[in-house]
Amino acid sequence: MKPPKFEYHAPKSVEEALDALGRYGGDAKVLAGGQSLMPLLNFRLARPAALVDLNRIASLAYIREHDGQIRFGAMTRQRTIEFSPVVAQRLPLLKEATRWVGHLPIRTRGTIGGSIAHADPSAEYPAVLAALEGEVVARGAKGERVIRAGDLFQTYLTTNLAPDEILTEVRLPAMPAGAGYALEEFARRHGDFAIIGIAAMVVRDGQRCKLARLATAGAGPVPVRLRAAEEILERDGLGDAAIEAAARRATELVDPDADIHASADYRRHLTGVLTKRALVRAIGVARG
Repeated sequence: MKPPKFEYHAPKSVEEALDALGRYGGDAKVLAGGQSLMPLLNFRLARPAALVDLNRIASLAYIREHDGQIRFGAMTRQRTIEFSPVVAQRLPLLKEATRWVGHLPIRTRGTIGGSIAHADPSAEYPAVLAALEGEVVARGAKGERVIRAGDLFQTYLTTNLAPDEILTEVRLPAMPAGAGYALEEFARRHGDFAIIGIAAMVVRDGQRCKLARLATAGAGPVPVRLRAAEEILERDGLGDAAIEAAARRATELVDPDADIHASADYRRHLTGVLTKRALVRAIGVARG
């Protein structure tokens, strides 16, 4: 397959990239890692007038700790995240999630900003962004704005980023010391997108749960925060009964679609199964 014809721009600064986007009145696409966009072009499911390639903008690739957050330039490669000591220490859930992303060549080219802006609800990074209540920074002709995870994703492959905006930074709060974490996922083959995935974080105080975070991948058009399941754990603790109750509640909180990979009922069932697995493993991590 060959992509349709398009103009190509390779700016060396965010300002140049925004200028290029502005010339096409919303009919240009931003190219980051290209792991999702290029197949869409090759199958001619996307027919932009132009591509604006961000790969030459060196200022968009970094990992920094600032004011309790870990901040990632949008063009930071997934492979860099996978081996970052800062991520391993301060965001171990993100490190674990990265290992689930595709295969080595995909992680070598793929970027954190590209994955989140693409907004595939089965992807791991949007689920982690939702679970950790992160945010992104977008820049456009009208300036810069910060968008919380809960406001970013709108539906399948759709965010509230404007056509003339570029996602420039991803911000995740550092996880509390001693937090337990896990990402459990079921896919047909290793490296495929998740049929269902669950990102979990727990902060324990003995048998009490000071904080619980649960978010889904693949359980709907956007990542779903399982808040009512979190509340069960924070109220009733981290014993077997509370874990079972939270897993049952998780199945009631999702409204997945059916497709060629799985029925809606199967996805609902998997949500409960993987929520329990993720919680058991996260609690084990928290206990050391």
